[in-house]
Amino acid sequence: MIQLQCQTLVEKFKASPLIVGLVGPVWLRFLASTRIMADEWADQVVHESEVQTQGEAEEFQPSYKYRVEPVNILGRRVVMIWYKSLRSTIPISYSLAISFLVCHVAREAITPSDILTWTLEGKLPYFSAFCEIEKHIGSHSKACPISVSRMFRPVQAVSSQKLESMAADIALKIGLELPPVNFHALASRYCRQLSLPPGEILSLACRIYEWSTPTELYLSVNELRIPTRVCVMSILIVAVRILSDINGYGVWESSLSNPTTTSQDEKNKEVESQFDCDMTDNAAEPSSSNNSESHFTKSLIPDSGLNGIELLRILETKYSELNDEYAYCRDLSSYLQYCKDVVFSGLQPSFEDLEEEKLLEEFWDLYQNNKGHVELGTQDDPLCNDKSSGHASRPTTDSNIDARIRRLKLDMEEHKFRYVPPQDLVKRKGYVHYTRKKKEVFIYAVHADYYILLRSCAKVAQVETRIMHQATLNLERRLEWLENRIIYSINLKQNLDDYCDFCRDDHKQNDDDSKE
Repeated sequence: MIQLQCQTLVEKFKASPLIVGLVGPVWLRFLASTRIMADEWADQVVHESEVQTQGEAEEFQPSYKYRVEPVNILGRRVVMIWYKSLRSTIPISYSLAISFLVCHVAREAITPSDILTWTLEGKLPYFSAFCEIEKHIGSHSKACPISVSRMFRPVQAVSSQKLESMAADIALKIGLELPPVNFHALASRYCRQLSLPPGEILSLACRIYEWSTPTELYLSVNELRIPTRVCVMSILIVAVRILSDINGYGVWESSLSNPTTTSQDEKNKEVESQFDCDMTDNAAEPSSSNNSESHFTKSLIPDSGLNGIELLRILETKYSELNDEYAYCRDLSSYLQYCKDVVFSGLQPSFEDLEEEKLLEEFWDLYQNNKGHVELGTQDDPLCNDKSSGHASRPTTDSNIDARIRRLKLDMEEHKFRYVPPQDLVKRKGYVHYTRKKKEVFIYAVHADYYILLRSCAKVAQVETRIMHQATLNLERRLEWLENRIIYSINLKQNLDDYCDFCRDDHKQNDDDSKE
């Protein structure tokens, strides 16, 4: 199964052929760590199955069909004991974890969510891989009377967080030291998906990455931790906010009243902008930080021509274009073919007579001939549809502006966010602290321009918007802490009494040399 997955990743998804060479050593080292290849493993598993617990039923009687097979002292089939032990030690989902792990080691821009999407769509061998395996090793034999479908057919999918933690756990067991994710490759891919200009954004994002080096970019066995791909996207969000001044100053609201032009003041403000955003509890409104504008973050900002209004328009269009549905959900034909190839793979219909089969064929032909005459859908709303009609062609009346703001508020409420009006008076450009309130769940108060950026990035990263928001807050808190520590270290005046004798003499010698 792992071989089939790696071959598919190389042939269909353009992964490096290096993963085919890496997967063998990784798999064998993992097998060695489980000790299932040891001589005493088989006897030990059987012995453990014979250990009785209090209240267990009496001796089990095997069926007549399996009377020739070896059994333990309780009459249970030894082959099934071995099979259940192997299934618990090496679940079928470990094949996906190892395939993802070798992609990570090979520095491929492939995420756990990609692996799961491809398996659910049937593009990556997993749910129906047993059919191909059966062609190579046969259905079953006397030495192994268990069917291939029972051994190699998964019963459920795993989450992307679970897949990432399993890959990290396998690496830990085999002593494999993992690198961080390939930040540049993954960030470049996300820029393409969001239709963002990669030049300035990637340049600044890479500098933020090298400066902050978040630990979240390394795989972790902690399933509840923020995924690595979300950390990559949070760095991109910070870079975009710096370059386009997406800081709650009403960029999106101003685009509603002036959809065709951009003032020179807004272009100049993009160069001077500073990224904001931290999170505090027990408050409901954003408040500006008392810190002055950061010198270190400002030094990272290049002269940017990235227009905030145009960027938000791109993100709104991409958000409506991005589709969360799988490929088999496009139409009935695709879904039925998916059920045949993946869901019910290996099964054949059992018709009692030819008339039933013929009737089904007639119904299918009737559907194929008439499906083009039935169009289901709704007419686009001219006030709300940003995709079909451009901003320039839409009348900018107060009612239209109010309608778009109401629509955005409803979308924010659906994702547990609350709309905050733009900041009118900005005394200094420092950090802005976004807040939250605890009702049934935490409700986050954010500005419209930041939310539009956030939801599009969350959709591309295939994660909930609130998790994307939390990752961005964590990163910006870290950046603020680093800046404060650097400023503190630069302004710190060391006393000579704090040095040892050797360092004190050396420090005095350096001072004398500098005076000369």
